Amino acid sequence: MRNLSVARRLGTALLLSCLAGAPLAAETFTERVTPCLACHGDKGQSDAPEVPSLGGQPAPYLLIQLYLFREKQRVVEIMNDATATFTDDDLRRFSDFIAALPPPQPPSDGAGDARLERGRTLITQHRCNSCHGLDLAGRDSIPLIAAQREDYLVKSLREYKSNARPGYDPAMASVMAPVDDAQIRDLAFAIARFR
Repeated sequence: MRNLSVARRLGTALLLSCLAGAPLAAETFTERVTPCLACHGDKGQSDAPEVPSLGGQPAPYLLIQLYLFREKQRVVEIMNDATATFTDDDLRRFSDFIAALPPPQPPSDGAGDARLERGRTLITQHRCNSCHGLDLAGRDSIPLIAAQREDYLVKSLREYKSNARPGYDPAMASVMAPVDDAQIRDLAFAIARFR
């Protein structure tokens, strides 16, 4: 637990440092999107702990998330601050731009691992592939989860289970209700390595 707390503090510090050099009144789209790319990855893949990779996400999903952040219906302070002045046109432009980034690539470790097999079984058992698709690529308002950062997946799944992250669709809370923490870690491991 202590290591998780330290990791969260380090992740928060990294996120804050990503925005520290951002101009307050950026004039061009490139200047405005630079802080986003600094944290979420300029090639669509995040290197920052517990920060999601956004490349390849469906634009409608991104639009909804940015709207939720702007309206503080989803509370992540750095994102609430970053989107506070976004117009509806900004929300659409940022969503379209980020959706066009390449999707993240899975790590190469874990092939043939028993944990990977347990995770794949859990993907089917808990119907992850029903909503997110057989390729876990998402669609429309459902996110791409294949090759997402493992630490971010663990964090998100735990938040859905505890209802700390209520979604606009209650499906995730009900899906996560019977899943224990060891299964969350196995799911995250397999989804992060999904090809």
